[in-house]
Amino acid sequence: MREGEETRDLMRQDRGSSGDLRWSALWGKPSKGEARSSALWGKGGRGFIATLVVAVGLAAPVAYADSGSSSFKAYATPGLIAQAQATPRATFDVILVGADRPTGWLAKQVANFDSSKAKVRRQYSSIDGIAARLTGSQVLTLARNGHVDSITYDSPVTLAGALSNKQRWPFVSGVQKFWSSGTSAATPTIAVVDSGIDAGRADFGGRVVAQVNMTSLPGNSAGDGRGHGTFVAGIAAGSGDGYAGAAPASKIVSLDVMDDNGMAMTRDVIGAADWILANKDKYAIRIANFSLHSSQPNSFMYDPLDKAVERLWFSGVVVVTAAGNYGIDGQPSGVPFAPGNDPFVITVGADDIDGSVSTNDDYAAPWSAYGYTLDGFAKPDIAAPGRYMVGPAPAASTLSLERPGSVVAPGYIQLSGTSFAAPVVAGAAAQILATHPTWTPDQVKGALMVSARPAGDAAPLSVGVGIVDVARAVALGSTPSANAALRPFVKADPAGGALPVFDAASWANTAKANASWANASWSDASWASASWSNASWANASWASASWASASWSDASWSDASWAAASWASVSYADNAGGDVTDSGGEWIDPAELEALLFGDTAVTPAQTPADPTGSEPAAPPPDPSVLPAP
Repeated sequence: MREGEETRDLMRQDRGSSGDLRWSALWGKPSKGEARSSALWGKGGRGFIATLVVAVGLAAPVAYADSGSSSFKAYATPGLIAQAQATPRATFDVILVGADRPTGWLAKQVANFDSSKAKVRRQYSSIDGIAARLTGSQVLTLARNGHVDSITYDSPVTLAGALSNKQRWPFVSGVQKFWSSGTSAATPTIAVVDSGIDAGRADFGGRVVAQVNMTSLPGNSAGDGRGHGTFVAGIAAGSGDGYAGAAPASKIVSLDVMDDNGMAMTRDVIGAADWILANKDKYAIRIANFSLHSSQPNSFMYDPLDKAVERLWFSGVVVVTAAGNYGIDGQPSGVPFAPGNDPFVITVGADDIDGSVSTNDDYAAPWSAYGYTLDGFAKPDIAAPGRYMVGPAPAASTLSLERPGSVVAPGYIQLSGTSFAAPVVAGAAAQILATHPTWTPDQVKGALMVSARPAGDAAPLSVGVGIVDVARAVALGSTPSANAALRPFVKADPAGGALPVFDAASWANTAKANASWANASWSDASWASASWSNASWANASWASASWASASWSDASWSDASWAAASWASVSYADNAGGDVTDSGGEWIDPAELEALLFGDTAVTPAQTPADPTGSEPAAPPPDPSVLPAP
């Protein structure tokens, strides 16, 4: 075998761990591009959230704790009085219990405060108490009132045994709405093509129904020696206490194509696609997640991995892929690698949720790849949270050992990457198919796109049509076909196979003759309900200029004008590898959670960004025989 021959087929997973820091004093909105910290949760982000919030004080049984003065008559949660004294204008969510006065009397005391910040949230009949929002000075006033027995924090608590996740991403994507319903239990099986899965973890509850070792590389441990596949599976379908995934009832099939260093061969990934095709009915596989990409740029018309995932798509399997982590400073990078460059599949970019559940201030993570494929298709199609994600990874995996500072709890690590945005969408697809089991992959893709919410601060094309909102997607009664313009070129297999194939030659001839052919995908009236502008996406979703100067008649297309795109100098970079927040992840603010559960704050979509402009300077393509180590 010639030197460099093996490296031409190397696959690259999109992964990340540690990096620039973003700070916030107390749930403050962080500035873009820096890391976050929270003085309230502290390093490691041990926030405590749940799908259920109840009004129960969690105070220690110490009489008149932290009063500091005999003038305070009421019991107070340890630290509450001191914090109220230090920040008298700050607001506190508390539970007030009367000593010898009824609930109505307590509510009247709050109403008598001449302040718009004082608010009664709930009055109780089981106790002489109320839930209220008060300023620090108001807390001190009532603590001195002899008719108030106790003032305790209105603390979020978990319902024992329930699915929960203390991060923001489930609320941004809407998946948490399905955890307590019977719908989630009907979700189909998800195939994870990655580095394997640590199937014995409680995160998966015995739902890993098959584990297949597909890798031909040496140095591959049993289970998941890398840790990447376990993390991806946890985001897609985990059910760990406090770490629930997007479809926590789904069964999982593990196709291990990666060695312990996170590398794979294209032949093994295609082999995994073959295995899924042969076994999809046996295991009820409807979704396949590929959080990896080829290291060799190519046209989807010729790339064998693209052809393999298309065959899965035509067989009824929704293929979800990562866009890649080779973007630089939020600039267009292009998406030239299989399988994310394939126009049929769902290619996912990474959304930076910017410290809130609202998408009004969201933008693409600065390393999230986006732009046009070598064939002129805009990618990604959609985005999902992918920055500062926390998920499961074996303690002895190479990811955990390489990044000890990113481990936030035993067996859980913080990572960033489009690799971890993709399984959010894979789980979302499972939730859609649970309600609409007869929908085709084209319909699932259409539902995800038409229901997406715009990202207010995103550059054009960087998040596709917007941020996934699975609850809106599931609620649709019908959905447009996202690949309508490509479907006329899906033909019977000339080799006699049972599944159709894409007629690349016919498509290329039509595209060269009619540059506006792609608009057919967006002419359907059912796109009209999209919150983004379908007209602007129709004009941007395919750019004939990206490849019009290429010579498709012979091999010279590889030297065409698009081959000098800016991806060349960074095509194998994992620019998310140094991305971390010192708060340990995107933990949800208790007040934000309460607003979501009780409807105090509306989350509204932002305006669609302006039209796309510009591209990075040209650079020569890399020598595939000298790929840097991942």
